Amino acid sequence: MPPVPDTGAGPRPLRKLGFLTIGLFDEADPRAGHEDTLHLIELGERLGLDSAWLRHRHLQHGISSPVAVLAAATQRTRRIELGTAVTPLGWENPLRLAEDLATVDILSGGRLNPGVSVGPPVHWQDVKDSLYPDTGDAEDFGYDRVRRLLDLVAGRPASRFSGTEGIEVYSDRVQPHSPGLRERLWYGGGSLRSARWAGEQGMNFLTSSVVKAEGPDAGDLDFDAVQLSHIRAFRAAHPLGGAARVSQGLVVVPTDGASAAQRERYEEYARARLPRTRSPQGPARLMFAPDLVGPSEQLAERLLSLASYRAVDEVAFALPFTFAREDYEQILTDLATRLGPLLGWRPAG
Repeated sequence: MPPVPDTGAGPRPLRKLGFLTIGLFDEADPRAGHEDTLHLIELGERLGLDSAWLRHRHLQHGISSPVAVLAAATQRTRRIELGTAVTPLGWENPLRLAEDLATVDILSGGRLNPGVSVGPPVHWQDVKDSLYPDTGDAEDFGYDRVRRLLDLVAGRPASRFSGTEGIEVYSDRVQPHSPGLRERLWYGGGSLRSARWAGEQGMNFLTSSVVKAEGPDAGDLDFDAVQLSHIRAFRAAHPLGGAARVSQGLVVVPTDGASAAQRERYEEYARARLPRTRSPQGPARLMFAPDLVGPSEQLAERLLSLASYRAVDEVAFALPFTFAREDYEQILTDLATRLGPLLGWRPAG
């Protein structure tokens, strides 16, 4: 089913429901955490969820190589879409990444949805000597890095040479080439500029629980209004207009099937993070959405009250970082069996 055009006539029916996880693991036993992530992806498929997305975490106890993990997931699933939200391109060589993405997309049967972002690597001054010891000061961490990736994935030349040399055959484009992957590339943006740029490139747009407050009056706006302005700017710049794909990634935790101890832990997690939502934070003036925790009926009512939610028909709700496997199992089960149906969503077959 294609995306529903943005007519401004009210909420879109929820077409795609997915989840996003950091893939937390214990440094003393990293395999167990990675296996837990693969288990959640398999559970998501059994529940009929449409997509599973992995965050990208470097030098932390979260998945540092989501493309490798998703390669494993392709062999354990048959239907669920697999994405990254997002891969920061400052850590990547676009040519090598294009090869990896195409390979995993082929293995998945065309289910990969790579999400990317730009900017210098986190803690740049501390990692530059390990990451780019000779070229750090010359590296471009802007949009051109994404353009290179887009061109390479689309099959444009990567080399001036193609043909046979001895017994070796060389291609001038990335191999394998995966038709359709270019149309499934997403940009994760939190500013008006990035939203417009992603639309101009004909990409899809990931908007999360963090946006930038921009302009002298932005601090007087709430998160919902700012996020809606980004969605509208993206679609205004996109060749498909209102039909351009946008996925929203708020933290949404249904408690219908949770135990009393789980509910208390979830609510405390949201309370501890609430103060940062009351005003723009830091030099970048970041605005954070409140985490939504509670019974599915309350969550559905709250989501439908948000203009930004009503403007999309795809979501990938983010799982909190620090919970246990059984917590995530309960949350995913409630998303699929309680909250999703209240939002008009139907599980995939």
